[in-house]
Amino acid sequence: MKVMPDTADVDLSELEEKATKAIKAHGGDIGKVEREPIAFGLMALKVIFIADENKGTDEFEQAVARIEGVQSAQVIDFRRAIG
Repeated sequence: MKVMPDTADVDLSELEEKATKAIKAHGGDIGKVEREPIAFGLMALKVIFIADENKGTDEFEQAVARIEGVQSAQVIDFRRAIG
């Protein structure tokens, strides 16, 4: 999931903590969180998480998008685990 903050001034550590809590509250497990430079000092969070594929991605996107300081949250990659 790519999480775009409203501005470059948003505390990414705090945003990461809130996004992690929101994903876990909806039954997801966090794999890894990376920071991706966008432009002019703006950084996005790339949150890799694991969830039951039957849940879909909408509720995770909506939960993270409702966090104060988030402009948008979008699942950009979806893979199935085999095994």
